[in-house]
Amino acid sequence: MTTATTTTASPATASPTTKHRHLSALLTGRGLTGLVLVGVVALAGLLAPLLTGSDPNAQSALALAGPSTAHPFGTDDLGRDLYSRVLHGIGTDLALIVTAVPAGALLGCSAALLAATSRWADLAVQRAFDLLLAFPGLILALAVTAVLGPGRWPVVIVIALAEVPGFGRQLRAGILVQREREYAVAARVSGASRSRVLLRHVLPNAVDPLVVQTAVALSLGVFIEGAMSFLGLGVRPPEPTLGSILGQSVGYLATDPTFAAAPLAATTALVLGFTLIAEALNRGIRR
Repeated sequence: MTTATTTTASPATASPTTKHRHLSALLTGRGLTGLVLVGVVALAGLLAPLLTGSDPNAQSALALAGPSTAHPFGTDDLGRDLYSRVLHGIGTDLALIVTAVPAGALLGCSAALLAATSRWADLAVQRAFDLLLAFPGLILALAVTAVLGPGRWPVVIVIALAEVPGFGRQLRAGILVQREREYAVAARVSGASRSRVLLRHVLPNAVDPLVVQTAVALSLGVFIEGAMSFLGLGVRPPEPTLGSILGQSVGYLATDPTFAAAPLAATTALVLGFTLIAEALNRGIRR
């Protein structure tokens, strides 16, 4: 009995090591590059009201004007300042993503925990994941907006639903692996209840892949929001988002390519940054 207690205590000491491994991964070349890219773009979006002196929705007669001192990124087809619209659009995108991704993670992880309670629950949860995966992102977006109409909350709902299977399957796989480890078996032999073994011993050691999944989910969230706004299914105009600005610029790519340059650069920086962070964390976990 004493041996079992000693064995089950060991996973609790793994947490500082895990945190140190995550930090070390972020301090690599890939991790730092990703953090800088995301940090610079996010900071610009958060400080948009301070960095821009103009209303992002204010129209003028200077339609499709090139970059200038007054308008560093030029103006759009309605004479609105692109510098102001892009920075406010970044803020809008980030607000939607940081709301939707945790919601999707919570739903997915809750479903994975439910699946761990019994074989029938596991079967039901797996079929629910399969059902969500059967809907392409565009079809899911069309279905949600058909019911709710375009706006902020439909974007949040679509991103959250798209993230559920990823988080759920990652945690489920981790639980299946960890509950067969010696420390979990020893905890069961020592008389610990099934829920205690799951929550106290298995779960803390099964969450490592979720850190990587979060970075991947943030990158996917940028894509989904951009696609929905690009197709007119996202945030209602005239509120700016990176996707909506890109959508407006398509008709002017041949005559005014600078229209699309700034929102495309910001979107690319966010996606690339989150991808590099995910790769760095994944390499750190696998060491």
